[in-house]
Amino acid sequence: MVRRLKSDVHYQVDTDGRTVSLTDAGIAVVEAALDVDLYAAEHAGTTLSQVNVALHAHALLQRDVHYIVRDGQVHLINESRGRIAHLQRWPDGLHAAVEAKEGLDVSESGEILDSMTVQALIGRYATVCGMTGTAVAAERQLRTFYKLEVSRIPPNKPCVREDEPDRVYVTRQQARTAIVEYILEIHETGQPILIGTLDVAESERLAVRLRRVGVPCSVLNAKNDAAEAAVIAEAAAFGAVTVSTQLAGRGIDIRPGGADQHDAERVIAAGGLCVIGTGRHVSSRLDNQLRGRCGRQGDPGRSVFFASLEDDLVVRHATDMELPEIGDSRGRLTAAEVGRIMEHAQLVAEAQMLEIHTNTWRYNQVIEQQRALIGQRRDRVLRTDQALRDLEDPCAATLVTLRAEIEESVIVEAARLITLFHLDRCWAEHLAYLADVREGIHLHAVGRNNPLDEFHRVAIPAFTRDVADNIRTRAIESFDDAVITSDGVDLVGLGLKRPSATWTYMVRDNPFEPFESGIERSVRNLRTRSRQPTTR
Repeated sequence: MVRRLKSDVHYQVDTDGRTVSLTDAGIAVVEAALDVDLYAAEHAGTTLSQVNVALHAHALLQRDVHYIVRDGQVHLINESRGRIAHLQRWPDGLHAAVEAKEGLDVSESGEILDSMTVQALIGRYATVCGMTGTAVAAERQLRTFYKLEVSRIPPNKPCVREDEPDRVYVTRQQARTAIVEYILEIHETGQPILIGTLDVAESERLAVRLRRVGVPCSVLNAKNDAAEAAVIAEAAAFGAVTVSTQLAGRGIDIRPGGADQHDAERVIAAGGLCVIGTGRHVSSRLDNQLRGRCGRQGDPGRSVFFASLEDDLVVRHATDMELPEIGDSRGRLTAAEVGRIMEHAQLVAEAQMLEIHTNTWRYNQVIEQQRALIGQRRDRVLRTDQALRDLEDPCAATLVTLRAEIEESVIVEAARLITLFHLDRCWAEHLAYLADVREGIHLHAVGRNNPLDEFHRVAIPAFTRDVADNIRTRAIESFDDAVITSDGVDLVGLGLKRPSATWTYMVRDNPFEPFESGIERSVRNLRTRSRQPTTR
């Protein structure tokens, strides 16, 4: 159904690439095809949600950018590493919608049993430390969110790498043409080249273009990530050309001359490894980490980034700047302000990511406190006979019968399993409730109320009043109804069936979506559509 809808006629995609919505015409088409009123009460929570998820999968999630299809399955791509995100799926039926889009067998959607921030997960370690060449740029975040101080360690050997200024073009196509021409020029000298792209699709397109002009190359992306070590080992061999996605921050030294080092001197004489970025990342740290693949351990090297005014970074994050529309005969922009545009776009993107991180951290403080209390209670139930003691009075008659026929240890274990099931179930339901609350909490800002305060007013009573009472009430009911024998308790007969498999979901929280200015969206849209290649 969604595939018959046409962009800009039946649905609109915001140019920030994050939201999609049906137009009036789109709603009419869907309602006619399904013979339903999408906004009727009986369909608002089912059919409408399914249509929205299908639309999201079709319009916003791109194959070989956000995911790949391999061995008949959809695999998510880790944004920062460019590799397969193992055991990760999209929540809320979105993964199943992508499978349907790709014509694959649709898997069960499941439900979220628990969720926590990466920061909270890291905070559970007794000792937290790390080392990176770009920690200074993130010093504030590391101190605020992880209580870590940053110390600068001088390099082992001076860095002699040459970092060229960005080469910025009016259109993306002009930038791509310039990249191929630059690679041809460098490749003729024998200097090894490592090209960092932003996604799988781009890496494959570039590899095809290079092979057409007679430049053999190796490709490393999410589709062949198992070959990473072998590909990287030869990335700095004489004359080598390697196209990779998200190679930043691999924690490796790419040694001149390849794995066996037999051409090391020729590579050094040619200038060392040349790193080319096909676009700026949203974070300057990732750019610097990509540059850092060359010029390590005192070796020579060079780096350069290509960009265009049609890149997502500029379109999404430089909306408040006047962009030049005229380049030289090849579309290249040489004015000094071009560099400032790229830097400004990155600063805006980084500020938004910091605000997202801060916002998520604030909302999850109360949830982490509640998780700690649930964890303590769960630990007591798991390691002691607390569950049975809690059931002594309300289930006194049942216990008298059981103790006459069954050993005490079996009864203790039965009470434990029943209580643990309901404790986990009530916690999952509580998180789902808070997620629903959070979805609409921004509306309180319209009434000049603090959304965070409103969230706390809902979250705290819901936990203290409902969760504990529900665990106890359900455990009592299940224990009285349970079939308990010398072999243990029949949980399946009670309908207390635990999931047979679990997955990890990575969810990003963006507080800007509900409030992003419609005017800014329109400006971005007009710029993207009206800019044409112009020369002088």
